[in-house]
Amino acid sequence: MSAGTIFGVGIGPGNPDLMSVRADRLVRSARHVAFFRKAGRKGRARHLVDGLLRPDVTEIAMEYPVTTEIPVDDPAYAARLSGFYAAITRELCDLSRAGRDVVVLCEGDPFFYGSFMHLHARLRDLAPVEVVPAITGMSAAWTATGIPVTWGEDVLTVIPGTMAQDELARRMGDTDALVVMKIGRHLPRIRAALAAVGKLDRAWLVECASMAEQRVVRLAEAGDDAVPYFSIVIVHGDGRRP
Repeated sequence: MSAGTIFGVGIGPGNPDLMSVRADRLVRSARHVAFFRKAGRKGRARHLVDGLLRPDVTEIAMEYPVTTEIPVDDPAYAARLSGFYAAITRELCDLSRAGRDVVVLCEGDPFFYGSFMHLHARLRDLAPVEVVPAITGMSAAWTATGIPVTWGEDVLTVIPGTMAQDELARRMGDTDALVVMKIGRHLPRIRAALAAVGKLDRAWLVECASMAEQRVVRLAEAGDDAVPYFSIVIVHGDGRRP
C-alpha cells in the first residue's frame, strides 16, 4: 500500500475567493481534513472553508493545549506545545501509513509564521508531505490600504509585534517599508515604538484583511484597545519611482 500524502494547504488571508485553484481542489476533494483551533472554538481555518468540504469528510480538530495562558518564554509553554505537535504527528503518520491523504488547513501561507511549520519539521522524514503556498495576510493587508508597499530599492522588513519595545523600535527605524504581525494586546507597545522612530504618522492598522469584517484605519487614529491577534500594521515605503 502506498503511503498517503499530508498536504499543508495555504487557504489564504481569509476570503475564499483568494484561495489558489490547487488549494480549492484539494479542500473540496479531501476525505480527511485537519485544522488547528483553540479549545472551545470552531477554528478560523475551519470557518474559512464552510460549504467547501465534501459531506463524508472526516474532520481532525487539532486543539492547542495552551495559547496565551502561559508566557511564551516559560519552559512549560514550549513543553506543552512540543508534546501537542508530537501527538498530532503520530496521528497524521498513522493515517499516512494506512494510505490516507490528509489536508491540513493553514491560514495564510503554511511557511509564513504558521503552526503547520512545526508539523512539517516533524513529518518531513516520516511521511510524504507537500506544501501548497498561498497569498499571505500581509499581502492582503497592504492591498487593503490601496497604497503600494514598496518602490524602487525600498527594503521591506517583517517583524512580530511580540518583540520587546526597544527591539521593535530598532528594527522599525532600520527599514523603508514595514509589516508588523501578531498585534493583539501588543498594540500600545507597537504604537510607542513607531512614535519613537518617527513613523507613527505613516502607519496603517488593518484588521481581518480581505474578510467581510475588514477594517482599515490610520494607526494614529485608532484607539489603544486590543485588536484581533491577526491584525497587521503597515508602513509603506517611499522609494525611487519614474
